Amino acid sequence: MDRIPSVDLKDFISNDPKRKQKFIDEIGKAYEDIGFVALKGHFLDDTLVDNLYEEVKNFFNLPLEVKKSYEIPGIGGQRGYVSFGKESAKGKKEGDLKEFWHFGQYVEDDEERRKEYPENVIVKELADFNKVGKQTYQMLEKTAKYVLRALALYLDLEETYFDKYIHNGNSILRPIHYPPITEEPKNAVRAAAHGDINLITLLMGAQGRGLQVQRHDGEWIDAIAEPDELMINVGDMLSRHSNNKLKSTIHRVINPPRELWGTSRYSMPFFMHPVSEMKLNVLESCIDEDNPKQFEDITAGEFLNERLIELGLIKK
Repeated sequence: MDRIPSVDLKDFISNDPKRKQKFIDEIGKAYEDIGFVALKGHFLDDTLVDNLYEEVKNFFNLPLEVKKSYEIPGIGGQRGYVSFGKESAKGKKEGDLKEFWHFGQYVEDDEERRKEYPENVIVKELADFNKVGKQTYQMLEKTAKYVLRALALYLDLEETYFDKYIHNGNSILRPIHYPPITEEPKNAVRAAAHGDINLITLLMGAQGRGLQVQRHDGEWIDAIAEPDELMINVGDMLSRHSNNKLKSTIHRVINPPRELWGTSRYSMPFFMHPVSEMKLNVLESCIDEDNPKQFEDITAGEFLNERLIELGLIKK
């Protein structure tokens, strides 16, 4: 496979059973083969996308001391600003060449759940930044819900199996700025090779070269979306839950050629997380003689905490 398969969510949400099954089969096969798809027919409109990019660029253009005033100690970078070079991939000591922001869940119907998460951070300098961030978060969350419904059916589960776990889940929208490169990087890249922690990731901003996906034979291929597509991949939580039937694929963001060092890159991954108490135990439907259980039982919250420690965002 030399390119990422493309699917259309409108097939799944149509009232046509054949189109719906076509989407289930296509996305399931893609996630078994490569772990990535490019998705058309999502719930983001062009105006919202344009507004988000404008607000995100406005934020990252603020003076560094202003941005750093939104870096909140003690919460592992779960909300607000995370400064340049602070995050590194698992097993890599060099920090990635990026700075980013985190929008988190907007809990409006469960007081106990709301207390579980840090508050979203309000940027005083930009009147529309938080409003546009919230709108984008909710449209990506809605898109992810339908993708997971398709995957539930592919895994022989009830269509709404994931709904109760992702409602008020610990999901994160992360606008990332990869600044211009000003000197020869020493072993550092914009985002080192890694797998994602969560159930699925929805990525805005994969329209240009940079994102690469590692095939099972070790070869790297470019993952480039069309202007109206999101790139969506399986995370480690879903891979674990499905006994690696659905593959969490290693990916990276490489540095541009030297003639493009002076340019910024922006991308906006939405990491779909469940509630912390969801059991990621291997599904019985994914175990057989040829595929014995590969993973120990663990909850989503325990797994996330382990990984944040590995990433250096939480200190032991």
